[in-house]
Amino acid sequence: MMKPELTAAEIANADTTIHVLLVDDQPIIAEGIRRMLENENDIQLHYCEDPGKAIETAQDVNATLILQDLVMPDIDGMTLVRFYRANHNTRDIPVIVLSSKDDPEIKSDAFSHGASDYLVKLPDKIELIARIRAHAKNYIMQVERDAAFFALREIKKQLEVSNRKLRKLSMLDGLTGISNRRHFDETLADELRTATQTGATLALVLMDIDYFKNFNDEHGHLMGDECLKRVASTISLECTHSNDLVARYGGEEFVVILPETTEEEAQKVAERMRKAVEELCVESPQAGKTLCVKLSLGVATTDTEARAEVLIHLADQALYQAKENGRNQVVLASNLPA
Repeated sequence: MMKPELTAAEIANADTTIHVLLVDDQPIIAEGIRRMLENENDIQLHYCEDPGKAIETAQDVNATLILQDLVMPDIDGMTLVRFYRANHNTRDIPVIVLSSKDDPEIKSDAFSHGASDYLVKLPDKIELIARIRAHAKNYIMQVERDAAFFALREIKKQLEVSNRKLRKLSMLDGLTGISNRRHFDETLADELRTATQTGATLALVLMDIDYFKNFNDEHGHLMGDECLKRVASTISLECTHSNDLVARYGGEEFVVILPETTEEEAQKVAERMRKAVEELCVESPQAGKTLCVKLSLGVATTDTEARAEVLIHLADQALYQAKENGRNQVVLASNLPA
């Protein structure tokens, strides 16, 4: 049968022939059915004499409908109908039971076991063809609906994946690959709310590459960009907690959010970053030498309700003081003059 995994294009181009599988241990019955259907161009008959091979054959011929004899040796028709319904690949294929008896109790039993219809053999030709077409049409429509639903679900999954990728990209700085200003602003607001609720200390480290304009002017923008990328990577390595956030604040400025971090702990992190960047070497093929840069850093913390702009302002004042003090150092906002 057609699988739900079919695409819309595959469904449109699919074979519209109704593949009927007759499962009956009597070849004479098979011949009678064959003659009834031989002039129906849209119906192709397949015959299976061995009931033990019925499910395998149904899958091999892509059966659209099964004509199932009710009384057979080894496996009775009722049991085989249950087997069809228990198998993933045949559970939805309509099954018309063929019986030699027009008995209401046998009919009821057949339907309770999963039969789609019941005919006394040999049935009238016109009635047989009409019922085959009716059940086949409903089955094909169901398969197409399932395939369309599956295709829509896959499209939805792909859109969700694409949206997640786009959202991730929208949060990253295009040059350095770390978080951008927008993501920083959103994260800081979230972390401040959490800190207010939990009473935990939140630390912010704002830093700036010393004399970066001179570096750019002397060595060119390509080396400047490489320097920014190397610094971003270096300071990111010094953040050891999963909820720490390193972001490019703008130009040659970077900022780090350190949730649940005391001022003393934040100062140690900032000092590690300063030292790591001081030891950083950027190779310059054009200049034929190794270039070095340094950082000035300001640290601000809060353990009470505070607005983001206040915390940023405090860290910025501490950063300014670090530059005023001679650069390449860490200054705590708590040590600023009143």
